[in-house]
Amino acid sequence: MQQRLSRRDLFRNAGVAGISLSALWDLTSQLSASAATPKIGGQLIGKLEGPTTVTDPAKFPKTFKEAPQLAELVKAGKLPSVKERIGEDPLVIKPVHEIGRYGGTIRRGFTGPGDWSAGVRFCGNDSLVHWDVTGTKPTPLAAKSWKFSDGDKTLTIHLRRGMKWSDGKPFTADDFVFWFEDLYKNKDVVPAPSPYLTTKSGPAELEKVDTYAVRWKFKDPYWVFVLLLTGPTGFGGQAHDSHVSALGGYAPAHYLKQFHPKYVSKEELDKKAKEGKFDNWVNLLKFKADWGLNPELPVISPWQTTQGRNTATWVLERNPYYFGVDTEGNQLPYIDKVVLTLAENLEVINLRAIAGEYDWGERHLDLQKLPVFIENQQKGNYKVHLDPGGIGSDAALLCNQSYEADAEIARWLTNADFRRALSLGIDRDQLNETFWLGLGTPGSVVCTETSPYNPGAEFRKLWSTHDPKNANAMLDKIGLSKKDGEGYRLRTDGKGRLRIELTTYLGFMPFTQIAEMIKLQWGKIGIQADVAELERSLLGRRRANNETQVSMEIMWGTENLYAHSPVNLFPYDPTSAVGPLYGKWFATGGGSGKTPPGRLKELLELYRAGFSAPEKQHYELGKKIWRIAIEEQYVIGTVGLAPGIMGLRVCKNSLGNVPQRMFNGSSTLHPKQSKPETAFYKR
Repeated sequence: MQQRLSRRDLFRNAGVAGISLSALWDLTSQLSASAATPKIGGQLIGKLEGPTTVTDPAKFPKTFKEAPQLAELVKAGKLPSVKERIGEDPLVIKPVHEIGRYGGTIRRGFTGPGDWSAGVRFCGNDSLVHWDVTGTKPTPLAAKSWKFSDGDKTLTIHLRRGMKWSDGKPFTADDFVFWFEDLYKNKDVVPAPSPYLTTKSGPAELEKVDTYAVRWKFKDPYWVFVLLLTGPTGFGGQAHDSHVSALGGYAPAHYLKQFHPKYVSKEELDKKAKEGKFDNWVNLLKFKADWGLNPELPVISPWQTTQGRNTATWVLERNPYYFGVDTEGNQLPYIDKVVLTLAENLEVINLRAIAGEYDWGERHLDLQKLPVFIENQQKGNYKVHLDPGGIGSDAALLCNQSYEADAEIARWLTNADFRRALSLGIDRDQLNETFWLGLGTPGSVVCTETSPYNPGAEFRKLWSTHDPKNANAMLDKIGLSKKDGEGYRLRTDGKGRLRIELTTYLGFMPFTQIAEMIKLQWGKIGIQADVAELERSLLGRRRANNETQVSMEIMWGTENLYAHSPVNLFPYDPTSAVGPLYGKWFATGGGSGKTPPGRLKELLELYRAGFSAPEKQHYELGKKIWRIAIEEQYVIGTVGLAPGIMGLRVCKNSLGNVPQRMFNGSSTLHPKQSKPETAFYKR
């Protein structure tokens, strides 16, 4: 019998001898009472807050100031005035708490070149559009404004006049045309077109209107496209997307043309590639276009890489041409430099954070170490914050609907009542107490109720409570009533015990330990689970090869179905563990892959229709998608709406403009929406 641990047991076992257990109990009780909308005033969590974008010209500052180091360069004639650098239409940000002061370095950690998000999410605010503090309303960032016309088939984006790249060159419509015509459309650079740039009637086109305006033209109504400009979709800015086949939506034409065969001879490019130790011009170009690798790359983000993430110390320094200012006209960022130090593994990152070696950290911090973080707050001179996420499950079970390697297993994975029975066999309260310290909300994978896509409160519990009696009855009814001597159900083809492989990977949450507990719980309904932990990239390849049965994953970005790939909720593309063959069918418009059956096909068709639907209808379609997903249980939820994924945050007490609580979502690239460029040292 698996022993059930309470939160009090966990805190005691964590060795928190120097802190009041009653205080901790009160805190966690308060949080778990409503994980999605926690009470205000707790020690670890407060009101949702953040900076705001000022759009009223009457409130714009009339004069501008800059960091002392930049003022010295201006005085020496080495830099234009701040007014010239920020342009005629600067972004004006009202800090969350107060006007800051210049200076200082923020220290963070990262785990290697592949951990590019550690720098991007903090230093890379350069998308055309971003989200407000609630994570629900698009607001201007690099774009000054946008407007749809022609029945939502044309989107005109107005850029900020006089805005410049970090090397002082103008940021104009030409940088968008270059990106679209010479990078995106070049199959050597971007081998496959983005599904986001093709509506049902054909691909989109981009044209220059004037120096500071571009126009996207779609074959069908596509107001959703403005949401795609906010984040991880391929068009969410140079910082996030340039490492993936030079995507991003724009690029510094004046710089990258020297590495492109349209503008430079093949002989010269081959020579440059050889000198840089690259196999070919494509790899040379991709390196030169990478925001986190190439210190020479012109950028528009608040900080720019001066030492790449392929070293032990990733360094980013203030961009003197950054286009953002505060409400008093001080050019942002306030902080001089952000330094990320390489950590050998996640444990090292947590130990350094606990010791106070990071000034602002949230990535890779382990929620199970919360008591230790609390205990060391005073010693480490930091404050612990909790940012509950908007996703329904931090450790969901993705059931492969296109699995083919074993016909018996495929038969049951595609049986809705089998999946529902598996879900009813999970004791989520036990998981929550053990792995989330009681801070999460047990239930399905449905998104937070604050999302406009949420289908209703009842879908949190649908097929997602602990009901082993009903689970056993359902399994008996569908034909799995025969058991072996140990009480495990037998295959119907006479080949022994029915065994389901549950695959996990190392990272973010203790997935394997969670899976092992689920294995014990499923044993009580006669289902044998075999837990297998794989290296993350290997698991990704197995998923794409249609080899997984059930695999565990975070419901990344599902707080917004269209601003982030929904690949973990349904087979949106060929990498989806929910059915890669169906994902291939969807991504190719039926050109390859396998046609999905019944309600899964209906769900995918609803999703496609949502791209061109008017706004009100769009959200209704989103709700229908969620209803089908939860009713069918293609993906089984465990615990979510929790601070489990990047929701444990530590910030130095000396830092100002630190939100009490931030919206925590992949679609917003948390903590980007807190505008780290407004953080500053109070002393």
